[in-house]
Amino acid sequence: MYTVLVIDDSASMRRIIKDIINSIDEFEVICVATDAYDAREKIKEYEPDLVTIDINMPKMDGVTFLRNLMRLHPMPAVVISGEGVRGNDIFDDGAVGFIAKPENAESLQSFQNRVKDTLLNLTFLLKRYTLKKPLALKKYFPQTIEYKVHPDEVIPSKPAILPGMKLIVIGSSTGGVESLLRVFRKLPNTLPPILIAQHIPYGFSNSFAHRLNDNSEVIVCEAKDDMLLEVGHAYLAPGNMHLTIEKVGNDYRTRLLDTKKVSQHKPSVDVLFRSANNNVGSAAMAIMMTGMGDDGTIAMKELHDNGAYTIAQNEESCVVFGMPKKAIQAGAVKVIVHLDEIADYMIRFSRGRRK
Repeated sequence: MYTVLVIDDSASMRRIIKDIINSIDEFEVICVATDAYDAREKIKEYEPDLVTIDINMPKMDGVTFLRNLMRLHPMPAVVISGEGVRGNDIFDDGAVGFIAKPENAESLQSFQNRVKDTLLNLTFLLKRYTLKKPLALKKYFPQTIEYKVHPDEVIPSKPAILPGMKLIVIGSSTGGVESLLRVFRKLPNTLPPILIAQHIPYGFSNSFAHRLNDNSEVIVCEAKDDMLLEVGHAYLAPGNMHLTIEKVGNDYRTRLLDTKKVSQHKPSVDVLFRSANNNVGSAAMAIMMTGMGDDGTIAMKELHDNGAYTIAQNEESCVVFGMPKKAIQAGAVKVIVHLDEIADYMIRFSRGRRK
């Protein structure tokens, strides 16, 4: 059963959309919201699998809310609005579907059929989206704390003694989508291979890789197993797999691990960074960008101590100064830089400079 939050300032439209969605097998509306601020709190409380968004709303319009949602908490969103002129543009803002509200001449049955067709066509994506803990469990076990898996349980620490292939690894979470886009727009296609662990749901990672690719000279793709690491290419971890690397002969290739979450995340920055330290050691550049929590701190300290070039995004330019702050506090960072300087540091690193 896929849970849905309906956002619309019209009480009658909320009721109509709710009734239609509840009539569809596999879908259930668990809550409704009257505006963006109400929706924000409901998303935190109920963690729905899908949200429907109206464009014309008080306090904050639906487009602004959608953009903020994709930046801070990426999740499947369908726009249901009378603003039909935005039907094409809305996908660039991150929506996975658009349904025009019924006009005067359209029957309710016709509108119902359009809603049903759209949602059923999205089930393939929703199946890939990381499902959250059921609401019932939250009510009865509000103090339950998820066991935090150490990277040792997935990938042992075997730091490389000799430097291997030069490469760049990046870790990011909340705010990372837009921040990575800002960085990649400035990158040339001459950089060493780039591997990215961004906390993002599966189903969004592939489309995000395409966005990065379309906005950069670097060739960006969602990583698959056994891909050759090449200059001028970047590999984004799928939203439900850990990304690692492995040396095969004289080549380095991607390896995906479908194991438990590490540091409460999958993909985990700790897993990617440790893999880099195990295989290339001091030849790596590790970048910790905006994000909540401490994923990546353990392995970034290992990279730092092994002679790798480690940098962190500064507080001023972070959406959430969590992951960089933890890495800095752990003594894992050599340089702290503004978001807009990260691309320059990557280019300098590719040319053999570390300052």
